Amino acid sequence: MQKHPDFEFELQRLDYTKQYMQKLLEESQRDVKSSQDEIRQAMADLDYLDSSMSYINILTNARFFEMARSQKEGLEAIRQKPYFARIHFQAEGEKDEFLYIGKTSVFHQETQEPIIVDWRSPVANVYYDGRLGDLTYKVRDEEINGHLFSKRQYKIEEGELLDVLDIDLTTNDELLQDALSGKADVRLTEIVSTIQAEQNEIIRANLKQPIIVQGAAGSGKTTIALHRISYFLYTMGPLDFPPEKLMILAPNKLFIEYISDVLPELGVGKICQTTFTEYILASTGIKLKVKGSNDTLEQLMENDIIDENTLFISRMKGSLEYREIMQRYVEMIEHRTANLFEDVYIEKYRIIKASRLKRLFLKDFRYLPIEKRIERIKRIMQTEVNRKRKQLYKLLSDKYEEALDKALYGIRDDEKRKSMITKIMDERDTRLPSIEKEGKKTVATYFRKFKKFNVKNLYREWLTDPPLQKELSFHWSDADRDAFLAAHQAEIWEIEDLAALYYLHAKLKGIADEWKMRVVFIDEVQDYSYFQLAALQDGLETDMFTMVGDLAQGIHSYRALTSWEPVKELFPRATYTTLQKSYRTTIEIMELANEVLVKMDEDLPLVEPVVRHGIAPKFYQMEAIDQEKISVIYNEIIERGHRSVALLCKTRSEAKKIYKQLKKTEMLVQLLEEESEIDGDCLLIVPSHLSKGLEFDAVLIADFEDPFRNNPIDRKLLYVSMTRPMHELHLLSSSIEKVIKG
Repeated sequence: MQKHPDFEFELQRLDYTKQYMQKLLEESQRDVKSSQDEIRQAMADLDYLDSSMSYINILTNARFFEMARSQKEGLEAIRQKPYFARIHFQAEGEKDEFLYIGKTSVFHQETQEPIIVDWRSPVANVYYDGRLGDLTYKVRDEEINGHLFSKRQYKIEEGELLDVLDIDLTTNDELLQDALSGKADVRLTEIVSTIQAEQNEIIRANLKQPIIVQGAAGSGKTTIALHRISYFLYTMGPLDFPPEKLMILAPNKLFIEYISDVLPELGVGKICQTTFTEYILASTGIKLKVKGSNDTLEQLMENDIIDENTLFISRMKGSLEYREIMQRYVEMIEHRTANLFEDVYIEKYRIIKASRLKRLFLKDFRYLPIEKRIERIKRIMQTEVNRKRKQLYKLLSDKYEEALDKALYGIRDDEKRKSMITKIMDERDTRLPSIEKEGKKTVATYFRKFKKFNVKNLYREWLTDPPLQKELSFHWSDADRDAFLAAHQAEIWEIEDLAALYYLHAKLKGIADEWKMRVVFIDEVQDYSYFQLAALQDGLETDMFTMVGDLAQGIHSYRALTSWEPVKELFPRATYTTLQKSYRTTIEIMELANEVLVKMDEDLPLVEPVVRHGIAPKFYQMEAIDQEKISVIYNEIIERGHRSVALLCKTRSEAKKIYKQLKKTEMLVQLLEEESEIDGDCLLIVPSHLSKGLEFDAVLIADFEDPFRNNPIDRKLLYVSMTRPMHELHLLSSSIEKVIKG
């Protein structure tokens, strides 16, 4: 293969970059050690009598140590692949320059010239979006005009330059094709070098607005979300926005494990990565065992007859109608609480009217959760009682002094005068301390009737109390109400209950600051209900959500989203974007998956695969598991150079059975569960619902005992399974071909 004419020049440029980075690394190492030594010395010099300067030294050096360590870690992360692209660009009124683009910035210490430009910087946008020629890009809302002379890409592995490629548009570039033909287990971490124009647009979309992305399978939704997080933190900066206030809500722990290598690669740490269930339980402090989020789905998959009552309850608990019921419940509790307010007295003196307290509770502090309102009113009352108590004490003291003067000078009879003075003084000496004592206890005594709310018990009351249900769900039919009551006789908690619990907690008690995230990223958002999204918005008091999903993969549509329109209404400031191009699967695999997509109830356009051909999906007429045949297929896949291979089954129960049978062979197999850490050396046995969001080099789909049927849930599970592979799809079944093509 003929080398690029500038290959030698680029080789020297790479050597220079690596040497300069090595110099910076050595300096960072010295800075880290120096800071550690300074901290140790300051600790040793601490004088408990005069320690302020030592504390200042410790804090200063701790900050410097953190900066030096961060720079060191950043350089070490990119030393084997410092950059992946270069632009030859000239901004208007400036000289032209060559800018090398990588995962982080490196500047020359003396000249401050960029040696590497961070991919998130404004000028790097030129590489992702710009055609050659005149163009503009934005820096803090200011447009910069310029001219792009050329774009260049580099293949660098283990610090060695392998190839140099000149390109125009990134859409059909060789680096992308190279990445797509590569391995699934490394592609996620390398996506930054192959971001496409439509993906880049979403990553860099207005960071102060929510965004909804309907993305086809393989369109890069997850990687877009992760890179948008990285871009967000880079643009906002750690001083303006602490990473701890940003949260990723992932579909399960398996998915968190899957993306665990990506965030450090993007220079993102310390952000909250959790599931919806874990977040709700942690932020509310409610202790309960939640039924598996896929248990109802499993029941629906395994049963030929779908229980309409189960569907009604699941759908209802996820609806905005259910939020209205919970809102009515909160209003009932609010009015019940408001009626507890009475006039406040010290002795017989009224010092605060009940009407004023009710006004504070129902109007002035209505924006606060109920318990927070009570705390605020309690503080106001304490201040008011202290002031009024002092006034009352002085008023009565003055009255007693006046009475004593009258008795002393107005009564001539010595016995009467003496008796009256004694009586007044005895009364004063008893009453004034009593007022002092009563005044100090007034607030505490008054608020004893305001009990802390037990959200779990209140919600359980709603689930099981017929009169309460009739009052709050007056629009339900008697049959609906009977079914709802019957379903909740036993105390079983499901994921569908969490939105209501979180909503009640937010409105009655408030979400603690440590769990009040300012920005939320939700992957697989199609599996969330409208109430879940609304409850999060209410509790967090923000609409700064990035939501990515695919209705075609909405396997929980019986309780979750079936349309984006209500989500747009919930987030009126949100921009809505669609991605129909798939970068994962070959044309042959996607054409077959599109045959399933077209049969779905949702009106979704067909997915457009990037031009990449591969082996056509293959059907095997198997009535039952054939261990020998599966072993042959698997070994052939491995021999073709693929690494990550998964065997997907419709249900968890069939996955377990196939795992037990294959475990008896010489094959290395792993059954994936929600808590699993993926072993890349094994054939992974995965229930279809757990495969969502993952990708593999090759996939085998087996459905012997629990075959895919021609109904909405099964079609989505089959579509999800068929869109997991990058290169090869093998379908082991006697019935699956009919479901796809029939």
